[in-house]
Amino acid sequence: MTVQSTSVPTAAKSSSFGRLDSKNLILIPPGIMLLVFFLCPFLIMGAVSFYYRVPDGFYEPDFVLSNYAAFFDPVFLTALVRSLTLCAVISVVCVSLAMPFTYLVSRMRRVVQIPIVILLLCILTLSEVILGFSWTILLSRTAGVSNILVWLGVLDRPVSLYPSSFAIMIAMLHFCFPFAVLTIYPPISRFDRSLPEAAATMGAGPVRAFFTVVVPALRGTIISALVLVFVFALGAYLFPQMLGRPADWTLSVLITDQAIYKSNIPFAAAMSVFLCLICFSLILGVGKLSKKSEG
Repeated sequence: MTVQSTSVPTAAKSSSFGRLDSKNLILIPPGIMLLVFFLCPFLIMGAVSFYYRVPDGFYEPDFVLSNYAAFFDPVFLTALVRSLTLCAVISVVCVSLAMPFTYLVSRMRRVVQIPIVILLLCILTLSEVILGFSWTILLSRTAGVSNILVWLGVLDRPVSLYPSSFAIMIAMLHFCFPFAVLTIYPPISRFDRSLPEAAATMGAGPVRAFFTVVVPALRGTIISALVLVFVFALGAYLFPQMLGRPADWTLSVLITDQAIYKSNIPFAAAMSVFLCLICFSLILGVGKLSKKSEG
């Protein structure tokens, strides 16, 4: 009896270890990809950020803090504040437009919802290069929307709407809007419709029910969409370069300018590390806020 009673837990333990090992084996390929394609390049980039830049040359291995000390330069601080402000405005405007749009789409019939979702997915298939050149044409003086405004009598003559911060915002909103909608769509499509109806029975209109019932219930999803759009806007390269002036460039464009045109690889690596740390902080902060909202 003693042998049988001890053998059963042993067999159960071995089967549980077998299941645990099979789960660990599934995590090995993505873990290797994460190590090779993300962690190793990030560590190399972090090491290069401390290298010494040789004047009129390349760089040599060293451990200097001058690359990070350049962050306190007024020129860099101005560019940093401008970039963060532009990305914050784009994320807030994009999610503010995507939230009611997604809510209205979720309340439509399935026959209408499917083509709209397919259209958003088709927009995502377009590369940033195609969208950038398309917006340069739409905002140009010769064949842009200003000609339509002249025809309507709003403007006296056609004007070019780029390069400007307005052009960057319009292009980034067009690029990030599908991501925001597809992030909000699954939770809002599963939202209990009886809650807005209950608010309506208590005298709340559709707009008031939306802001007092739907928005607070989906605050975690809204925060996730805000961070997603912010990260996309912060990492955008072509739109600020094609549609903006040097004064409108974001950090990603400044990194490319330092690495390629000024051959300052250590400072570009330091800015890249700083950009990654900003993204990591936002993601961790959103994770904690999501756990608190779920709790």
